[in-house]
Amino acid sequence: MLEFITKIFGTKHERDVKKLMPLVQEINEHFDTLHSLSDEQLVGKTEEFRKRLANGETLDDIMCEAFAVVKEVCRRNVGKTWDVCELPTEWDMVHFDVQLIGGIALHQGKITEMATGEGKTLVATLPCYLNALEGKGVHMVTVNDYLARRDSEWMGKIYKDLGLTVGVIQNQMINADRRKMYQCDITFGTANEFGFDYLRDNMSQRAEDRVHRHFHYAIIDEVDSILIDEARTPLIISGQVEHSVHDRYREMRPTVNNIVRKQTVLVNDMIAKAEKLLAGEKAEDEFEAGILLLATQRGAPKNKHLLKILKKPGIKKLVHE
Repeated sequence: MLEFITKIFGTKHERDVKKLMPLVQEINEHFDTLHSLSDEQLVGKTEEFRKRLANGETLDDIMCEAFAVVKEVCRRNVGKTWDVCELPTEWDMVHFDVQLIGGIALHQGKITEMATGEGKTLVATLPCYLNALEGKGVHMVTVNDYLARRDSEWMGKIYKDLGLTVGVIQNQMINADRRKMYQCDITFGTANEFGFDYLRDNMSQRAEDRVHRHFHYAIIDEVDSILIDEARTPLIISGQVEHSVHDRYREMRPTVNNIVRKQTVLVNDMIAKAEKLLAGEKAEDEFEAGILLLATQRGAPKNKHLLKILKKPGIKKLVHE
């Protein structure tokens, strides 16, 4: 029965893709109109988009046009070569429809699974560019330092051709350099580097020691590995304290000891008074004794004399009622 229904209506994946096809068609239509623009006019699209956002349009309003601009820049770079991790690398990629679909899904905050060879690295250029237009920063999270550096140089050329700034966080980088990288439109780095920088920022006493700016948008590569497998290993950081913990302990100890002694005397007096009242025959004496024992139990629940009294028949019931 399920197979029969699936044949008629398709799987959820097929239905979701079908919904996105009109957007893909619109992107390709915009793409065809961009061929005649000069390089300067194409780069000028970035500033145009930013002005439109400032005037009240949303990212969804400009998404198809922005994706088309990224695709056109990629087309113009085909055959060009630039260094990626000291190795000359020739650019030979232009977005196919499946990659446009992946880019739309990522912008919508969904998890996108790309088959081997479908170019997930290229897919990320679309939502990264679009969300960077707001000027609030985009984090591109990778699994290791090498991939962060590689992608920042490989895809970074595309972003720079679009008029964006690109940064990369590396392991041994000093705070001043980290702060500079985080001010870029798009910042590459590992989950650990981003996480430890966040922890260090929260331990900083001065604003100038912090490196992050406000968090806006992030894309996580290998999301299952980073958010599930590696997430089982906590990020732990330590820092200096202003004063010795031992000095503070020695300072407070006499006061605390004095409080404990006075509390012990008070509790013992209350227990003694409660015992005298319990020995009486008046009902109101028994009620008052219960109140004293309840106060004693809350002040010193492990007092040996109290525990001994509570074992007597009816006393525990008296206290709790």
